[in-house]
Amino acid sequence: MGTRYFALIFGIVYTLIGLMGLIPGLLTGPTTPLAVDILHGNLLGIFPVNIIHTLVHLIFGIWGILAYRSFDSARVFSRTAGVTFILLAIFGLIPGLNTLFGLAPLHGSDVWLHLVSGVVALYFGLTARTPVEAAAPPNPPVV
Repeated sequence: MGTRYFALIFGIVYTLIGLMGLIPGLLTGPTTPLAVDILHGNLLGIFPVNIIHTLVHLIFGIWGILAYRSFDSARVFSRTAGVTFILLAIFGLIPGLNTLFGLAPLHGSDVWLHLVSGVVALYFGLTARTPVEAAAPPNPPVV
């Protein structure tokens, strides 16, 4: 799968996750107190979210869909998303940062979701080859 298709699929998935976070019926009760309690709860009973967290999902989702339009955009998106989501996973493991200073929940199952998303995004962002490089025949062996 190419970097452009990764950006598209990642974008669609995270846009859907973001939209689901806006539906109160899909959220269970909040587990930790936050400064921003709007739409705060566990999405599908698993992933802690609030309005800020949901907006971040929507922003990355829409960006991924838009990044699909060109290879360079998809590569930049994949690298940025990879670094961002890995940082969010690390923040989720640090007690003082696992609520991002009371603004967004970054703990529990979110840590694993962000870590896997970040590693996969970084893989596609760093191993991406330009379409010209991918189409070029390999160099013949020197005898």
